[in-house]
Order: sequence, then C-alpha cells, then structure tokens
Amino acid sequence: MKRFLIVVFIIFLSFIGVAQEANPLQTPLQSKALETASRFDMAPVVFENDTLFHLKSLKGSFPVATRSRAISKQLSNLAADYNPLTDSIFLQPGPNYVEIRSINHTLLTVTAADAAAEELPLRALANLRLQHIEDHFNKTVVVSPLGWLKRIGLFLVTLLVLYGIIRLINLMFSRINRRLSKIERHFLSRKGSLLKYFIPGNSNNIFVFLVNILRIAVIIFLLFICAPFLFSFFPFSENLVQKFYQYIEEPVIYVFKGIINFIPSLFFIIIIGLTARYFARVIGVITTDIELGKLQLKNFHKDWAKPTGKLLSILIYALALVLIFPYLPGSGSSAFQGVSIFIGAIISFGSTSAIANIIAGVVITYMRPFQIGDRVKIDNIVGDIINKTILVTHLRTTKNEDVTIPNANILVGNIINYSSRDTGNIILHTTITLGYDVPWETANRLLIEAAKRAPLVFKDPEPFVLQTSLDDFYVSYELNAYTDAFKKIPFIYSEIHKHILDIFDEAGIEILSPGYTAARDGSVTTVPSQVQTDGKGPFSQLINHLTGQNQPNRVTPSREDEAKG
Repeated sequence: MKRFLIVVFIIFLSFIGVAQEANPLQTPLQSKALETASRFDMAPVVFENDTLFHLKSLKGSFPVATRSRAISKQLSNLAADYNPLTDSIFLQPGPNYVEIRSINHTLLTVTAADAAAEELPLRALANLRLQHIEDHFNKTVVVSPLGWLKRIGLFLVTLLVLYGIIRLINLMFSRINRRLSKIERHFLSRKGSLLKYFIPGNSNNIFVFLVNILRIAVIIFLLFICAPFLFSFFPFSENLVQKFYQYIEEPVIYVFKGIINFIPSLFFIIIIGLTARYFARVIGVITTDIELGKLQLKNFHKDWAKPTGKLLSILIYALALVLIFPYLPGSGSSAFQGVSIFIGAIISFGSTSAIANIIAGVVITYMRPFQIGDRVKIDNIVGDIINKTILVTHLRTTKNEDVTIPNANILVGNIINYSSRDTGNIILHTTITLGYDVPWETANRLLIEAAKRAPLVFKDPEPFVLQTSLDDFYVSYELNAYTDAFKKIPFIYSEIHKHILDIFDEAGIEILSPGYTAARDGSVTTVPSQVQTDGKGPFSQLINHLTGQNQPNRVTPSREDEAKG
C-alpha cells in the first residue's frame, strides 16, 4: 500500500511539472527577468557572506565575475582598518563615471554602462550602491543584556588571567635576580676574575639590571599580544585596537625596510671607518715613539710629535667623514641638507674666537716659545707653564694662582721666557736715584757690594752698574746682576733691595726716590740712622742749614761723647 501511494505521488508531481512547462502564460516580471538573463551576464558582489548588489554587463563584454571579485577584495582591504567613528565612504564624480571610495581605497566605479543596464540614472545608481555598502559597514551588532554580561565576564576573567601571568613572571624573575646576585658576588670576590673588567664601574648588579630589562620587555610583549583579545569582547573597541596596531605597524615596517636597504651602505661605512682607524693608530704609534725618543727625525722636535699626530688624525677622520657622508640614510634629502647648512652656519658664526685660538695654538706649538715647566712672562703675568692645549695655555703664578690665557692673546702679545735653554744665565736689574752730591764711584761700589751680599747672585761674572739718566735733581743708577735661579727671581729682587737699603744707610747716603728739591724746606734727612731728633722747626733748620751751623747729613757728637772719646 505504501509503495502504491509513493508511485501515485511521483506521477502527480511529474504531471504538474509537465503542465507548467506546457503553460505558455507567464507574469510580466518573470518575462522581464528572462529577457534580462538572456541579454546580460550577472555576478553578485559578496562580502562577509552578504550579497550587496549584482553587476551586469552585455554578453561578450568585460567579465562581470572579475569585477565582482575585485570589488570584494577592495571591500576586504577597507574592512581591515575601517572605523565608523573616524572613516567615511563617499562619491567622487568623473566625466562618464562615479567612483565610490574611502580615504585610502577606491572600492568600485559605477559606469554609464552599469546605469544603462540597471535603467537608472548614473548618480542614482551610485548613491544606491553607496547606501548598500554603508549599511553593511555601519550596521551595529545588537547585543542582549545577557550577552553584555557574558562579554564583561569574559573580559574580567581574561584580565584576571593576564594579571596572574604578570605576577607569575615577576615572581619568576625575582627568584632569578636573587640567584644572579649570589653568582655575581661570588665571581667578583674571586681573585683573578675577569668578570669585573666587563661590567660598569658604578654597578654592583649588572646581571640583575639586564634581567630586569628582559622582564619588562616580556611584560610589554605579553600586553601587546593580549590587547586585541581583551578588546575583542566589545564591538565598539575592536576597530580602535586595529587602528592602534596600524599606527605602530607603519613606522616599524618603514624602519625595518630602511635598515634592510641600508645594509650595503653600512658595510661600506664600516670599511672606511676601520681603514681610517687603522691609519690613525699607526700615526699614534709613530708619534709616541718620536716623543719617547725611540724614533728620531731630522729637524723634527719631540714636542711636535703629539700635536702633529692629532692634526693628522683629524685630517684622516675628516676625509673618512667626507667619504661616508653620501652613504648615510637621508643624506640626499632636502631636510638633511637644510639641517647641515644650519649647523654649519651656527659653527661658523659662533666659533670665530675658537678657530682663532686653535690656529694660534698650532702656530705656538711649532714656534716653541716655551715648554711645560718654563718660567715665563705673558701679558705682565709671571708664572710656570703647567699645561698647553690647542685652545688655551695654563700658567701657575708665583702666588700659586692658576691663570688661563687664550692662545690668540699669546700669539699677538710678548712672551718672556726666563727658563729658555738658549739664553743661559739671566741678568736681574733694578734702578735707584741718588743726588748729585754722591760721587758715582761711591754709588757704583755700594750697589755692587749690595748685589754681592744677596744670595743666589753670581760673583763671577761680577755685577755691574749703569748710569741710565741724569735728571734735574738726581742721577739714575741701574744695578745688574747675574743668576740662574729662574724660579726665585722675586726673592732675589727682594734680597738685593734689602741690602741696598742697608749699605746706603751704613754709608749715610740718601736715596732720592722720590726726588726732593736741592734746597730743602727744613725737613730732616730720609737716612734712618741720621734722623735728627732735636725738635727744631723746619724754618730754624733751614736757617741753620744755609748758615752752616748744622750738618743735617751727619750726627754732631756731644761734649760728653767727646770726653768719653
């Protein structure tokens, strides 16, 4: 019975199908669809399992299937970084077409042929397809309250798991740090350990420091990986994370490609740098041997070796920099060239005095007017040379003061070198003035005797005296004495002046410095041992002097003294 019913049902269905095929009557809509299918090729534009619209083209023309696949690909590219809060899709009209595009993508082009196939105006068809695309991209996911609770719960669970992983990482690294601290202290305490030479001098836990950097890097990497998963629970934040990653991705890819492209130039720069370094080291070894006397060059002084080596090294590195410059990243860009010009202008305007001092330092080096340790006089400053640089010279005065003099000032001024090995003994000289009543023979004898009493003054060659001027009221006598104690000149001058005062006081001769008039106004003599204390006034002393009743330059003995004598 069942088999019979099945057979009857199959016959009934076959009859209905034959009847429909034999029926010549069709609806107008069905007729139009059949006519369209006979005239056009059609292909759907599918995106994320959703058919947005169909493309049509005349049979035999450009395949619409290819166009639909290209449009779907462009929509996929747009969806990768599309954010409905910041991005937009718009129309851009052309002569016989309208482009539908975003800021960075051209999605599709609506042509006049498409409008004719759809029997719509071009602009209307473009607006219709734009509406279909926007509806798909801007559609919101409706989440029920229970769904929101599930999403929040999953977010919190994931956050707790992430927090637990970070705590576990910190605990693991803390144990590693304690172990490394013990190992490092053990190695550093051992005699002959080479580890202490390879760690920074101010660090006692370099291994712990490196492990902490590794710990921070692991945590950042973990957050970087887990952030998209955390924000994927909420539809409004998913695109923001993708946008953030895109911002990071673009500079990273740019830098990575720049590094890859820079590798050939890097090898060239390394070769030039190593070559320049090699020649600079060779020059350094040669100049060191010259300075130590191991290598001797004719008419080349030892003190020229070090500055000459520095100058040659600067020239070598400057030439290397010129060769390296075209291979630097961005050296051909206008920004790099502008910065180079700006820096050059700053150096040119701001280093005029520095350049002058450098050139003066080089000239002074090869002039050799003084050496380290020489006693010199520069700009009325007397001191010992304690250091010479390319910019300045350092002196230490007899008062133990450190003075810095720019080399440009030294070059344009006068330099007196008391320690020059070519001058031999130095002649010290000082000048006093005596009245015309003192015979010059007496003055010369007393001055020479004073010089001989002073320490560190040579007796042979003997000191000598020059009469340098005959002034209105006195004669100038210059005492000259030989010595080789260059660094004790102030002390020797002090001793000479002291003995001059003593000898002339013993002789009762008045040193007219400052000058006095020939006819006194009654004031007493300046010779300490001959000062009168009789209490007479200046006018009475003047009368006695003119009448010859007293001798101001000699002490008159009393009657008691004559009786005793």
